Amino acid sequence: MIKVGNDYVVQANDKCILKVGSRRKAAQLISEATDLLNALALVEAPDIAPEAPSLQRETPELP
Repeated sequence: MIKVGNDYVVQANDKCILKVGSRRKAAQLISEATDLLNALALVEAPDIAPEAPSLQRETPELP
């Protein structure tokens, strides 16, 4: 995070990705983004998911 004029710019790999007017807001957004990326790492990959659904679909009863 760098200060440019009156704004704060969030950078990733030398690319400017976000510009906000408050240092506190920028820090909060960085923290939330980090939490989301960490949570994403915990999600199972699609090829690990079970092949069959865990619940059977019910057949609707028609009158």
